[in-house]
Amino acid sequence: MKKSKVSSAILGAAFLMATSAVGPGFLTQTALFTKRLMASFAFVILLSVILDVIAQLNIWRILTVTGKRGQEIANETVPGSGYVLAALVVFGGLAFNVGNIAGCGLGLNVLLGLPVSYGAAISAAIAVGIFLVKEAGRTMDLFVKLLGVLMIGLIVYVVFASTPPVGEAAFRAVWPETIDASSIVTLVGGTVGGYITFAGAHRLIDAGISGRSSLKLVTRSAVTGILLTAVIRVLLFLAALGVLTMGMTIDDNNPPASVFQNAAGSLGYRMFGVVMWAAAITSVVGAAYTSVSFFKTFAASIERRHNLVVVAFILISLAIFLFIGQPVSVLVWAGTINGFILPLGLAVVLIAPTRRAVIGEYEHSKLLWGAGWLVVLIMAFFSFRTLANAI
Repeated sequence: MKKSKVSSAILGAAFLMATSAVGPGFLTQTALFTKRLMASFAFVILLSVILDVIAQLNIWRILTVTGKRGQEIANETVPGSGYVLAALVVFGGLAFNVGNIAGCGLGLNVLLGLPVSYGAAISAAIAVGIFLVKEAGRTMDLFVKLLGVLMIGLIVYVVFASTPPVGEAAFRAVWPETIDASSIVTLVGGTVGGYITFAGAHRLIDAGISGRSSLKLVTRSAVTGILLTAVIRVLLFLAALGVLTMGMTIDDNNPPASVFQNAAGSLGYRMFGVVMWAAAITSVVGAAYTSVSFFKTFAASIERRHNLVVVAFILISLAIFLFIGQPVSVLVWAGTINGFILPLGLAVVLIAPTRRAVIGEYEHSKLLWGAGWLVVLIMAFFSFRTLANAI
């Protein structure tokens, strides 16, 4: 493979993971948690980034060194677990895609005044178009990179307009006034939970980047993806913190929109429309692509028609949104399931380095492996507690 294509795929995988994580829920969570914790939210962001890096490095390195996707590794380590993992990822991905489609409609409603249903349909058509072109993978890489850069640029503008107390935020990142465990779990689950955990690794495998010789590139891509997500999170946090420290309020009905509007007036509100649409449609693309990658290896016919199955996945998401309407209840249960996917998916992947038949001669880092199991235990505990509270 040409060096330029490899570089494009490496950066594309990082942006696919990052923009998959940065969806409508991501924008809302950041604004709400900043309102609740103020500058101490910086500590939550820092800790979640550390947990994210551990989870992603373990999964990306183990999957790509074997050239096997998450469900394949799972079935080889714990027979049958790959089917369970695939079912959870596909259900969670479909449910969240309904929310992402709704976010697209809301974004175009703010930006152009279109009815939400029209904006959702137009956005779905754009996402479908990406997977109908000849080189869908490269088109997807370019699409998520361009919109990712656009989002960062617009959020930077709002940060400067809100003049946040950066020094206070930096201090509270290491010395918080309060520590909120639930917000840490929510951030980790929203950043690397569900399909997001595997999005970049599956993209690299599809691009032909695998084996021990590719590990340095894979590690760079994984860290880049996490850092991109963290940069967007930090910028949104600073914008919201700036608005709050100026004495303005954040509307609980639409937290991120009020941040942009309070910081930059009517122009800021229009910018929010662009950011919401970009965040939502890139998440639509990422959720559809990765969800389908979880069951395409179970049947050769699906593998051959991968792009058409992705298109069907997007259209089903649109249909559910148009016929059911507000996907709030679906998203709540999907969120609970997503909390279980990270510890389950990470656990079965971490078993692989103990099986020579699965991993070959590759020696996985003992430190990284141990840290990965710590993340499994932390996330499993809070996931069960969340489920218990829901019941």
